[in-house]
Amino acid sequence: MPTLEHNGLVDMFRENPALAPHLVELLFRMDLPPYATVTVVETALDQLVPVEFRADLVLELRDERGALVFAIVLEVQRDKDTRKKYAWPVYVGVVRAQKECPTVVLVVAPDADVAAWAAEMIDLGLGRGRIEPLVLGPASVPVVTDPSLAEQETELAILSAAAHGNGPNGLDVALTALGALGRFDREHAAVYFQIVYNALREPMRRALEALIMQRQSEGKATFPPFAQQIFDRGMQEGELKGELKGMLKGRRDALLRLLARAGLSLAEDDRARIEACMDTETLDRWVENVLGAKTTRDVFA
Repeated sequence: MPTLEHNGLVDMFRENPALAPHLVELLFRMDLPPYATVTVVETALDQLVPVEFRADLVLELRDERGALVFAIVLEVQRDKDTRKKYAWPVYVGVVRAQKECPTVVLVVAPDADVAAWAAEMIDLGLGRGRIEPLVLGPASVPVVTDPSLAEQETELAILSAAAHGNGPNGLDVALTALGALGRFDREHAAVYFQIVYNALREPMRRALEALIMQRQSEGKATFPPFAQQIFDRGMQEGELKGELKGMLKGRRDALLRLLARAGLSLAEDDRARIEACMDTETLDRWVENVLGAKTTRDVFA
């Protein structure tokens, strides 16, 4: 089931389409065909295959004349799913056949075990064909602790914090990413903050909170106000009571954005239902239902 963190990572690439080819060239040292534009296109690959095959994003790279030169199928993978080893070759085959251009699968997998699993070569049968996904995970994403680099490559810093936040330099990586969120609007910064924070395990979360409080007391904190408020509540009350409220708002905002993109108009009662919902699992289910929904009734089923 898609989560706020999953959708946040997908939105990172949807709203900055050039990020995917940029990271392919930067981190994998691969030379892509010369291109001038990158565009997000359809994600349902159902023209030739069943509708359940749905990629997170499909990106088209076109040259200066508008000719299609390359395609990237992007998948965010937070857990191992054996079904994907059969689906990813379908994605590549269908996109390549439809668009008649070279195509790769790019998997975003912050967890080391999931990333290693995703990077395994997929044998199509008898060794006569194979798919090798490119994987953005701990092995390929660098440890970003330089604030100037984080300012220039903020999305890379966020991916770095998600991948390395629990490692030896976890605090520095997380602080560097959070310190670079100032260039985003509040809504996006809050989602990216949640991606980083939720990637941290409990000991690292508490260490981060303590360090933030120390820097605040010394007048050295440079983090967005909403992040500092979360830390304040956590330290004062012994737990992050404000976290649930933030998670609920993030899920509601994500749901409303997806509904708008799907062209589904909400009645006032439906909007009030969303605003009144206090259950994250229910909101996550509604987010998932948007995919393929024809009416708002399908979303709330």
